[in-house]
Amino acid sequence: MKLVVVSAGLSVPSSTRLLADRLAAETTAQASADVEVEVVELRDLAVEIAHNFTNGFPGRKLAAALDAVAGADGLIVVTPVFSASYSGLFKSFFDVLDQDALTGKPVLIAATGGSARHSLVLEHALRPLFAYLRAVVVPTAVYAASEDWGAEGLPERVERAAGELAALMTGLSAARPAASEAPAKAEAGGFEVIPFAEQLAALRPTG
Repeated sequence: MKLVVVSAGLSVPSSTRLLADRLAAETTAQASADVEVEVVELRDLAVEIAHNFTNGFPGRKLAAALDAVAGADGLIVVTPVFSASYSGLFKSFFDVLDQDALTGKPVLIAATGGSARHSLVLEHALRPLFAYLRAVVVPTAVYAASEDWGAEGLPERVERAAGELAALMTGLSAARPAASEAPAKAEAGGFEVIPFAEQLAALRPTG
């Protein structure tokens, strides 16, 4: 399985990237299959994202990042809070992504900020954005304020959210038909219908 991490942190080192790395490590640890992790740092793509808006074509690095996100089995997205919302760079990246790229894709949303008062950005900004993109957003979102680092609560939220993402990735990957089976079904003109109860069972954590 492939996990892509999108980090919109601007500084080096970045608390946004630190949270992204923790979520990725925990998701990998809880997954029941091997997970390949790829990190997309949006600050390295800022110029190409701006050019994409003006000329309509992604540069080489941006095109590779967009392909990685579209081909991922799961996604972790982390943004710093700017003006009580996600950053402009974060939103711009998903604005240039194909509108169908995230359909049905499991996504873990997270954010960092200087104050716990901005934690609602996850529910009033990020969750609606990815719902609009038809992604499957995991129930637990993770917000890390400055005072959360090293304090109780953050590790537990990271563990819970990562477990939900790992379960979704594993369940959807197992439900996906094997490549060798797809042509035969296409030639037969048939469709496989998976009962809803079986779909829920596939997504339920096994631990």
